[in-house]
Amino acid sequence: MLKTILSILFLSLCVGLIGVVLTQHRKSGGFTGSFGGGGTQMDMSGGTWQRMSSLNKVTFVMTIIFLLLAVVLVKMPG
Repeated sequence: MLKTILSILFLSLCVGLIGVVLTQHRKSGGFTGSFGGGGTQMDMSGGTWQRMSSLNKVTFVMTIIFLLLAVVLVKMPG
């Protein structure tokens, strides 16, 4: 029963994550620009998180939940 509920939550999270990723604006700079690179150094005081848009923050949090839920579903017995 619990695995069924977690699986439904996982599938809805998958659809939501796809929607959030597709609504984001494309960054310039190619592969480096997509990861916040381009010659800038990371701010050690958490400035990177503050500069992120709210849509990027939602994507980050949903991705972490997605990964944790995937590991939990794989480790659950049968």
